[in-house]
Amino acid sequence: MTAMMVAKRKVIFIKVEGLKNDTNGHTLIVKVLSSEHVKSVLSKENRSSSLIARPSCIVECLIGDETSSVLFTAHNEHVDLITPGSTLILPNAKIDMFKGSMRLAFYKWGRIEVTDPTSFEVKEDNNFSLAEYEMVNVVEE
Repeated sequence: MTAMMVAKRKVIFIKVEGLKNDTNGHTLIVKVLSSEHVKSVLSKENRSSSLIARPSCIVECLIGDETSSVLFTAHNEHVDLITPGSTLILPNAKIDMFKGSMRLAFYKWGRIEVTDPTSFEVKEDNNFSLAEYEMVNVVEE
């Protein structure tokens, strides 16, 4: 029996200024500017007809690159990797809309990679999460 070769797609990195609302599959290299512990909660999972309490931790941080910045929400095992000044690779990230503003997030199977520091300075004065978006229904006639 022969092994089947699967071609891997080349990773394409995107800059923060290239993010659009309700999109996903983004890979970014960013620096962490700040992080704030939002909450720790006990979430309940349903396993085999019994509820199991599991702690859940959420941290909101401001991240960015040389083009702009955006808020990023990290959960559970990712929380300890988020430290101000660190450089991260965020593969397969998505943009969520929260209270009318853009937030970068992961699917539950996403991961964060801490990498070597980079030389760029984060452009803090172009924070995508400060822009408010409004849902508009368009009716075609």
